Amino acid sequence: MSPERSAQPVHASGTFAIGGDLPVHRLGYGAMQILGAGRWGEPDDHAGAVAVLRRAVELGVDFIDTADSYGPFVSEDLIREALHPYGHVRIATKAGFTRQGPDQWTVVGHPAYLRQCAEMSLRRLGVETIDLYQLHRIDPDVPLEDQLGVFAALVEEGKVRHVGLSEVTVEELQAAQEIVPIATVQNLYNVANRQSEALLSHCEAHGIGFIPWFPVASGQIAAPDGPLGAIAERTGASPAQLSLAWLLRRSPVMLPIPGTKSLAHVEDNCRAAELVLDDPTYAELDALGAP
Repeated sequence: MSPERSAQPVHASGTFAIGGDLPVHRLGYGAMQILGAGRWGEPDDHAGAVAVLRRAVELGVDFIDTADSYGPFVSEDLIREALHPYGHVRIATKAGFTRQGPDQWTVVGHPAYLRQCAEMSLRRLGVETIDLYQLHRIDPDVPLEDQLGVFAALVEEGKVRHVGLSEVTVEELQAAQEIVPIATVQNLYNVANRQSEALLSHCEAHGIGFIPWFPVASGQIAAPDGPLGAIAERTGASPAQLSLAWLLRRSPVMLPIPGTKSLAHVEDNCRAAELVLDDPTYAELDALGAP
């Protein structure tokens, strides 16, 4: 049986209230790939990048995830150019992961640096309060209470509404929750990669939003002769739509943020929210992540 389609893109996926008081549609948009193939420097097509961001919102996306390291800084600038003033659209950004080149990343969690990152993101995005501010990576050389102490202070000052983490374990999340309320986590997770399964279960138990980065499975699994490609051929849905529809059904706290620089792809991705996977198709997709 082919997946059924409901009435409206994105809206059909339902909502999740980040931090208990910030409802967003569960299918969002990740603004790293907006820069193009290298995901570094200025976008391959500036006007096209702006158009993609605006089209995502037209299709119902109201949760956009970025970071100060995307560009660096370019993604935040593009989001402001395309969407400010944001109205109902919620912007999440990150700090603590610096970038010296396309494939050169360094974790920096010094409190003064994190404070500076927040002030600059506020300026670039053109907001007085960041809806969701995420520690991009925990710096192992800086006490966690010092890193998240900055985030707690920003919440107290009204400059950040909710705090999130990225690439953490259950134990790290629990330690963080002793310092500041954590509204979301963002870990690698998709139909083919379930390495964060324990963390997802913890998030479900505690009402924490789970943002899977790299949510669309690719490579051999999604090739025409791969298992995901075969399911796509049979159902008429694209591999990306099946990947995202599986995530949306997998958990009510799941907040996929597929990214792309292509108008066609953003439209294809948003249609994933219309898919209602029947039980056999869901089970077949679920089995793709089995050991």
